[in-house]
Amino acid sequence: MMLRPFIAALATLALAGCDMPGGAPESSAGTFPMPDRPVSPRGSTQFSTEDARDQRGEAESVMRLAEITPGMRVADIGAGEGYYTIRLAEKVGSDGRVLAQDIDPDVLKRLGDRVVRERLDNVSIKLGETADPKLPENSFDRVFLVHMYHEVREPYAFLWNMWPSLKPGGQVIVVDRDFPTDRHGVPPLLLSCELEAAGFRLVAFKDAPELQGYYAQFERASKRPKPEHIQACKGNAPQPGGAAA
Repeated sequence: MMLRPFIAALATLALAGCDMPGGAPESSAGTFPMPDRPVSPRGSTQFSTEDARDQRGEAESVMRLAEITPGMRVADIGAGEGYYTIRLAEKVGSDGRVLAQDIDPDVLKRLGDRVVRERLDNVSIKLGETADPKLPENSFDRVFLVHMYHEVREPYAFLWNMWPSLKPGGQVIVVDRDFPTDRHGVPPLLLSCELEAAGFRLVAFKDAPELQGYYAQFERASKRPKPEHIQACKGNAPQPGGAAA
């Protein structure tokens, strides 16, 4: 699963640092920079039909790569209609927990109805914010961002606020497409740059046609940068890096 040449290239590029665009607006969350790139508009909460996704083996592939096992505590961010929420709930079992989060109250209402209908006692639902997923600290073995990161309007604040939610050894799982960010995708180098800038490091990467994109896995770095030290990555052809505290 590890793509060592890709990770080695990131380490080399990190020495060059990221560019901070002059006069970039501040985040609504305070001193965080805004991304120096387009952001995709929120699209359908259903990336594809669930039957089609299951025929490709999407969720099973992602859960296998992420090493999901019974008893884990996981968060499904941008849960939408609940494709991953439902399947994660089955995988972690009665001793595990799934937190399904979205920023759209109407979507969460529909998902809540589904959770009740399917009697998923190990699922809870949380309303998040654009710049803060509102996750409890030290709570999750895995945090999933599946086909949604390109819609995050304030990625540095969002990722910084997400950082404390991971347990020791916990990891962030990103599935997205290698498209420009205004076309519902994120180039892999840009993704890595933004997560590194907010205090994460890449540990695994895989091109995955069955996911209609790629799979990337991150862990927390030893320190989280101070918000005022974070520099925005440049456009859709970035150089990874960022100042840490």
